[in-house]
Amino acid sequence: MNNSVTNTARLLWAGLRALLVLTVVTGVLYPLAITGVAQGLFSDQANGSEIKANGKVVGSSLIGQSYNLPLKKGQETPDADLKWFQGRPANGLGTNSVNTQYKLILSGATNRSGDNADLIKWVKDAKAAVIKDNSVNGYTVKPSDVPADAVTSSGSGLDPDISPKYADIQVHRIAEKNGLPVAQVQKLVDEHTDGRTLGFVGEPRVNVLELNIALKGLVAKS
Repeated sequence: MNNSVTNTARLLWAGLRALLVLTVVTGVLYPLAITGVAQGLFSDQANGSEIKANGKVVGSSLIGQSYNLPLKKGQETPDADLKWFQGRPANGLGTNSVNTQYKLILSGATNRSGDNADLIKWVKDAKAAVIKDNSVNGYTVKPSDVPADAVTSSGSGLDPDISPKYADIQVHRIAEKNGLPVAQVQKLVDEHTDGRTLGFVGEPRVNVLELNIALKGLVAKS
């Protein structure tokens, strides 16, 4: 009986010691080590890839933002604010019905097949809007000029980047709306065009938030 109690107590004490050691190692030391390495070597990524303007965080380089006008009475979907570069469509984003105190953006895709009637209509409507919005005096956008990313959302619906081609067809509109020379706006796009990662991964891209921050600075100087 005494041996049984002693053995049980010994096993419980060994288990408790293992629990305490593993808790310290995996719950304290390991997280601190990983956090230290992340902050030391990859501080930008570890902190959310923040983008700052005038010393304030205005967003993340990983999450797209909308540039819309305030909702008008009776409107369900706001109109795009055409003085800013526009990102990809955000079809597929869910709505926040759990905590209505905050207008949270929920990531999601449309999950529509290529022959889905709704998706086809979205693409046609988006293409017509891109042509209409970006055709200004002296510059007309042709249907063949509209790239795929201008009329389709990404898998997450939160893509922060657009293709250089989509940025290019917005240049004349941006110049007209902001009273800037076309060449100056085109130079801005070129300066904010990133090539393929490591030279071969992905496609050339333009971060819309970073581009619009630079545009705001350019307008302020003009």
